[in-house]
Amino acid sequence: MLGTNGVTVRFGKRVLYEDVNVKFTPGNCYGVIGANGAGKSTFLKVLTGDLEPSEGEVYKTKDERLGILKQDHYMYDEVKVIDTVIRGNERLYEIMQEKDALYAKPDFSDEDGIRAGELEAEFAELNGWMADTDAAQLLTGLGIDTEYHECLMKELSGPEKVKVLLAQALFGNPDVLILDEPTNNLDMAAISWLEEFLINFENTVIVVSHDRYFLNKVCTHILDIDYGKINIFVGNYDFWYESSQLALKQMKDANKKKEEKIKELEDFIRRFSANASKSKQATSRKKTLEKIELDEIKPSTRRYPFIDFKPERESGREILSVEDVSLNVDGEQLLKNVSFKILKGDKIALVGANGIAKTALFNIIMGKVKPDTGTITFGQTIKPSYVPQDNEEYFKVDKNITEWLRDDYGITDETVVRSFLGRMLFSGDEALKKIGVLSGGEKARCMFARAMLEAPNLLFLDEPTNHLDLESITALNEGLIRTNAELVFVSHDHQFVQTVANRIIEITEDGIVDKRCTYDEYLEQNSDLMKKEKSL
Repeated sequence: MLGTNGVTVRFGKRVLYEDVNVKFTPGNCYGVIGANGAGKSTFLKVLTGDLEPSEGEVYKTKDERLGILKQDHYMYDEVKVIDTVIRGNERLYEIMQEKDALYAKPDFSDEDGIRAGELEAEFAELNGWMADTDAAQLLTGLGIDTEYHECLMKELSGPEKVKVLLAQALFGNPDVLILDEPTNNLDMAAISWLEEFLINFENTVIVVSHDRYFLNKVCTHILDIDYGKINIFVGNYDFWYESSQLALKQMKDANKKKEEKIKELEDFIRRFSANASKSKQATSRKKTLEKIELDEIKPSTRRYPFIDFKPERESGREILSVEDVSLNVDGEQLLKNVSFKILKGDKIALVGANGIAKTALFNIIMGKVKPDTGTITFGQTIKPSYVPQDNEEYFKVDKNITEWLRDDYGITDETVVRSFLGRMLFSGDEALKKIGVLSGGEKARCMFARAMLEAPNLLFLDEPTNHLDLESITALNEGLIRTNAELVFVSHDHQFVQTVANRIIEITEDGIVDKRCTYDEYLEQNSDLMKKEKSL
């Protein structure tokens, strides 16, 4: 049993939340949500003991073990992959190390034998004989092939390290799982596997995530950080959203009725307070007026940008033709005979196991990479815009945000630039922040401001939800549903793909699979992809 008693967290004069009383019970999954900077990760650090609260306490059952997703991807670089996973149960790992050291001694004594017996008993109690097998199953489930299990962590890529650290957190059936953004850098197959794991997990899960589909799939409760409080809702993300919006509407409606009543009473008092025959009624209404209190509606920390891609001109009949495109990089065939045409109204999601291949296709289309074979042909009326997954090359300048956007397009009217930045929540002094100090989410919003300013009729977006908070993802999602521009995008956000795409193109080793349907329909139709997603 894990919980908080009167927890308050403040940094200087800024109070993140106060008097938090939450009890986490086994069998439930708690999704922690809130705007960027609201204190989601901070709350997890308080729960794990990495940060002392300003007031109050965190309590847990004695000997309760926490499984925590580590954020330092270089922490275990000199450790084997399989051992990194087993270290999720640090006590078991310590026993294994001590056992190996004892049995390797050339002068094994009676005392060593007694100690070895004690260790063997504890080892068996912690299910140590299954440690390697259990660790391997977790790694394989998350898509780390067995050939990498004995490698050092430093030999893996960044996304592969994330999967290993996630397997470490899940290892050994911890009493409480604490996961901060576990779906970041995971492919859809790994996310699907994780969803099933957490649904079947019998202990407590506390998770921070910006993936709405994931929160809807696994959560039984939502912890909402807002208004300087942490409120708990029973249900998944959609239930929280609907109920919180309903509660806010009801409060506003109630206040509106009270305001109307106040105006009515004030009018009566003003008209008849000097009238002798009506003075008693006026006095009575004055007392009634004094008793009416409006509900306090505090400003939310949530801020929604306005993302709206309005094409400067409609696209013509010819939009984009990709013909027989192939690309081989360092002996690996990334693309093979890829051919398709974009038609009017298309909103295409590119899917497939190889993320590098999808990014390579975008770079070929935008003329950044030359294919080995094939041609790319744009229609004469087409004005494309590209928001890449890696945007660092756009921010290697010593400018503030306004200068960055203004100078890029030679705009003399700064109010135009300010209006686009304002939509992206950069108003006032925020629009004068230096490019070099921006967070990942702020850079992403800058890129959307840039794309909106270009007024394209054909959009290419590579993992556009990366680094965004739930509010920005929701705004982008709605903006792409609304736009008349044709669209090709890559995303690991299931709900995002499902609600935006009307055509799915899977990049395979032998070419493409092209279906005009939603993502869920595609998964139902394509049993091979479904099996692959569930088995990996």
